[in-house]
Amino acid sequence: MSLHNTQIQSAVSQSPASLDHLVINTHYDIDAAQALLEGLGFTITPRGYHTLGSVNHLIVLAGGYLELIGQPRDSDKVRQEILDSPVGIDGLVYAVEDVQACHDDWIAMGLKTTPVQHFSRPVDVDGKAIDARFSTVRLLPGQFAAGRVYACRHLTPELVWRQEWMSHPNGVRGIVSMLVVDKDPAQAADDYGRMGRWGVDFELEFTDVDSLPARFGELAGYAPQRDAFFAAIRFRGGDRKDIAVRARSLGLPMREDADRLTLALPAFQVLLEFVE
Repeated sequence: MSLHNTQIQSAVSQSPASLDHLVINTHYDIDAAQALLEGLGFTITPRGYHTLGSVNHLIVLAGGYLELIGQPRDSDKVRQEILDSPVGIDGLVYAVEDVQACHDDWIAMGLKTTPVQHFSRPVDVDGKAIDARFSTVRLLPGQFAAGRVYACRHLTPELVWRQEWMSHPNGVRGIVSMLVVDKDPAQAADDYGRMGRWGVDFELEFTDVDSLPARFGELAGYAPQRDAFFAAIRFRGGDRKDIAVRARSLGLPMREDADRLTLALPAFQVLLEFVE
């Protein structure tokens, strides 16, 4: 089914959904991703080292945040799910209060999940390392073709949403939406709609690959070449003139419209949009 130039909102579910974070998978190139996002005026958290073997940086915002995740080349512990997933926007993570209940609900819906997983990473607070702790449940790959879908409970949220990390030189204040590309956008909207009803702070949008040029022009060529993928993240509150200057200095492909600025991170097949 092809719905050209159409954005379909998530099907309404009775249960509310809340965004924990979105993920950009960098494989072995997290250094380059870190440099690009810092260059665009985001405050990037110090590198985190998960007990699972992966490393990360965060762009912490009110509400959901953006995570850069990667695999160290010199590590003796390989987080294979990172390398098995494609580079780019690769994670939609729901915020939940009870991970086990979420696991049980997803199983009751006929979804296939991993067991509940507990892990941590040290955070430096005033020169002292304190473990930020998390519990997650993940859907097994393939049930949502566009990317990884899982849920997270922060056991130590005060070690993530720290004030010194939430002020960004480019003025960005939050994440508005993520665009999901699927060969059947209407069915994808229904499928994601089963997972919960998004509120006013974040939404999923749906389209097909043939519709991307209408929204992104020539920048659509930097999106992944697959039938289904997470295509773009839209931010609110950024100083678009400042971000455009930064993007030019980094040599990033860019499109300026009256109501938004769009740029591509070609190395990671990522599109970013900035609106008021």
